[in-house]
Amino acid sequence: MNIPSHLKYTKTDEWFDPATGKAGLTDYAQSQLSDIVFVEITVGAGDTVEFGKAIASVESVKAAAESYAPVSGKIVAVNEGLANAPETLNSDPYGAGWLVQIEGGDPSGLMDAAAYEKYCAERAH
Repeated sequence: MNIPSHLKYTKTDEWFDPATGKAGLTDYAQSQLSDIVFVEITVGAGDTVEFGKAIASVESVKAAAESYAPVSGKIVAVNEGLANAPETLNSDPYGAGWLVQIEGGDPSGLMDAAAYEKYCAERAH
């Protein structure tokens, strides 16, 4: 499982990059969903989001899930390319598979990589 150390994580399996404001689904989340076939980002540039509110719907061959805002702030960009290539969430969840870019987000309440790795391990048992 890939858990980059420079990112912050939520208990609902979203990641947030404090340096860029980008956010998305973790490698753990995409592996649990398996083959992702549909992504709909339900917020747009200029929208204000609150921590824990839904920002996207993701469907795979075995499940549907919501993705939630990892921080509160203003949406400054949305990854429009995912609508035509939802499988990018499986192949590159921390790169081309980002969902939104959030300005002004405070990651202080999020887990670091070590805490998230431990959290994922606890759920696997």
